[in-house]
Amino acid sequence: MTETSTRKRLVVVGGGMVAHRLVEAVADRDTAGEWHVDVFAEESRAPYDRVALTSFFSGRDPEDLLLGDGSLWRREGVRLHTNAPVKAVDTAARQVHARGRVYDYDALVLATGSSAFVPPVEGSDLPGSFVYRTVDDVTELRAWVTDRGAELDRPVRGAVVGGGLLGLEAAGALQAMGVESTVVEFAPRLMALQVDEGGGEALRRLIEKLGITVRTSTATKRIKAGRNGRVARMDFDGGDRLPVDVVVFATGVRPRDELARAAGLPVGERGGVRVDEACAVPGHDDVYAVGEVACIDGRCWGLVGPGNTMAEVVVDRLLGGGATFPGADTSTKLKLLGVDVASFGDVFAAQAGSLEVVHSDPVNGVYKKLVVSDDAQTLLGGVLVGDASAYASLRPLVGSPLGADPTAWLLPEGVEGPPSTELPDAANVCSCNNVSAGAIRCAVTEQGCTDLPAVKACSRAGTSCGSCLPLVKTLMTSELEKAGVEVSDALCEHFAVSRAQLFDIVRVTGLRTFSEIIAAHGTGRGCDICRPVVASILSSLGTGHVLDADQARLQDTNDHVMANLQKDGTYSVVPRIPGGEITPEGLLVIGQVAQDFGLYTKITGGQRIDLFGARMEQLPAIWKRLVDAGFESGQAYGKAVRTVKSCVGSTWCRYGVQDSVGLAIALELRYRGLRAPHKIKLGVSGCARECAEARSKDVGVIATENGWNLYVGGNGGFTPRHAQLFAEDLDTETLVRTIDRFLMYYVRTADRLQRTAPWVEQVGMDEVRRVVLDDSLGIAADLDAAMAAHVDSYEDEWAATLDDPEKLAHFVSFVNEPDTADPSLAYVTERGQRRPATADERREGVLVAGPTLEVRS
Repeated sequence: MTETSTRKRLVVVGGGMVAHRLVEAVADRDTAGEWHVDVFAEESRAPYDRVALTSFFSGRDPEDLLLGDGSLWRREGVRLHTNAPVKAVDTAARQVHARGRVYDYDALVLATGSSAFVPPVEGSDLPGSFVYRTVDDVTELRAWVTDRGAELDRPVRGAVVGGGLLGLEAAGALQAMGVESTVVEFAPRLMALQVDEGGGEALRRLIEKLGITVRTSTATKRIKAGRNGRVARMDFDGGDRLPVDVVVFATGVRPRDELARAAGLPVGERGGVRVDEACAVPGHDDVYAVGEVACIDGRCWGLVGPGNTMAEVVVDRLLGGGATFPGADTSTKLKLLGVDVASFGDVFAAQAGSLEVVHSDPVNGVYKKLVVSDDAQTLLGGVLVGDASAYASLRPLVGSPLGADPTAWLLPEGVEGPPSTELPDAANVCSCNNVSAGAIRCAVTEQGCTDLPAVKACSRAGTSCGSCLPLVKTLMTSELEKAGVEVSDALCEHFAVSRAQLFDIVRVTGLRTFSEIIAAHGTGRGCDICRPVVASILSSLGTGHVLDADQARLQDTNDHVMANLQKDGTYSVVPRIPGGEITPEGLLVIGQVAQDFGLYTKITGGQRIDLFGARMEQLPAIWKRLVDAGFESGQAYGKAVRTVKSCVGSTWCRYGVQDSVGLAIALELRYRGLRAPHKIKLGVSGCARECAEARSKDVGVIATENGWNLYVGGNGGFTPRHAQLFAEDLDTETLVRTIDRFLMYYVRTADRLQRTAPWVEQVGMDEVRRVVLDDSLGIAADLDAAMAAHVDSYEDEWAATLDDPEKLAHFVSFVNEPDTADPSLAYVTERGQRRPATADERREGVLVAGPTLEVRS
């Protein structure tokens, strides 16, 4: 392959999370444009968050797992090849072979990751046996469970072989699908590499309380097929048997080093490409390895944090630096099946003379252990199960003085805890991105960062899993206060008040235009922060259509056209389908509209149908067809109530104890159009099997024999949260009144772009309960009235626009040619539907998504 550019060529083999970080670092730091980057990904999608795979089973769309916003792959000098496994590497010629072509390189980075290990168990290749590693793996698993569930007159029975991190994640996925699950672990405890015996036992009790059977010290002998040739039974050493319909192997991973072996590159004793402290392959200074495939000092690291550090080291070396791999923090904090688990430092007290301080509360499912030096002064490590709230404070202190009696850190909530301790600059605050406390302080004191987004952008702290953000914010606030800077909660430079304060100002004063509000309570002309916030507040207070003269100028792009802008410049249209219930006639109308306008259709995670590829000038015509058929806007473009997902409930399901569909429809019609600081999703499940994944929603409702259980504060965003139980066994009237008050209290008091989960954490669940259930602030009647006013004033934004010629005049692609499509748009067909062509497809005429595509003009 000939390259006309003078840039050096960097080839990255692998399209995972670490590859994404490496390319991101090159794009950000290669200011001279020295390198052109080609990334060869084996999968059909851009790099995604593999750590969050389980959220796929809680209604999250696979596209939501993609890392970044996609703009990285559209940058000049960066090219992503999907469905493009590299077949061979020729280090002598400096070439890689992929997709029938040869690509030259000046530097090569192997980021091939690892593959799921399946032990040599008889029957492990039977239909119904799966691994748990990629989106395709979990997609196939879900399809299998769905199909088996439709065939059987009982719940699907499943088993997970492996009780480590991945095994418990897989068990959570099976449980989310209503599968009766058993975890089978060869070791004597769960998560044997991360927690000690006491922690493993506490974890076992907590998981068994969730209805999952746990078998430890158990070896799988064989998997037997039934008459249909599919998985039917597991046999264990010792003679025990377990009937199963699906088996998931989660027994570890193996480095994918086959390319390196074939190319004659050195590998470690247990596999992995052997590299030095610069992540370079010895004897090949132009070849590097990063992530799970890299073997440094005889060890492969199976965590994203060390992989990201390796990526940064390689980029530094490519740009002429001398960075070396500093080692890695193996600390772990996660929520498995809703159970907090954390470990850090010397978990097993391996250091000579170390002491173990333990607090165990089996009644409440809490186990905490700190490992300290022999004088009980220095923290060496710890294990937290059931309550990991102290993790953010403890992990950075490893190797430092605790500053208090170790038992003070283990006390139950409500008991006086340890005194505040100043973190040393060297303390690692963000293990994902290897950011120290000192780096965060420097972002404030030397880089002039005065708010959390600025600190994140400058230091990268909190930009991956986000678990360190509370500590990052604490450090930032502390440094600002030391410098004598008043820590402001101002909305932006134009409003010196918070969003919640501005909401009350607008509500009380009755001001109804941005001009009036900023003239009376702000300065200047506003910005892209405060203008959409004021638009949202005005919409929440029912002050008119989003495209009314003054309000139209305030809206974000999507609200401004009441459709979602897509990466090719077209829009998607999402009609409301309350509760997911739709008539055959309605389905035919949507299908006909999609066919007539040439739109790509997809079922969303919220049980609606998304129509992609509409041009600006087509939107009113599409809306009219849908409105005439009885549909309305689904507000998919707004920070508003989106959907209420439901299972089929007692109407059809033999397990259902309440009418979940009827309630979901009633709730969606009640809250449709409600604008909020962030998008809101609800779910209603008709029984404890939880098929609507209600506990992954901002508001979740689960039926009981005695009424409804209400959960709040869940979401499936970048930092997925399980909703927490708010109230139990509510009758329908009380349930609706409680949700009314919860939502209105959130709308009035949350910060800009703050979802319900962090809002609940900030206010405190107990305080929210007191306000909503006990009316501790005396505002319940006001909240009830506000919701009633919203329900009474609702109008469909699409229908109102169609009735207003002035609003319709906005919907043209080109003012001088209102009916002309953008000539730069190009499409390909994929799986029988049209989708936008990528930049590579338009530029080269080469298809990156597989041989089934045909280029269309």
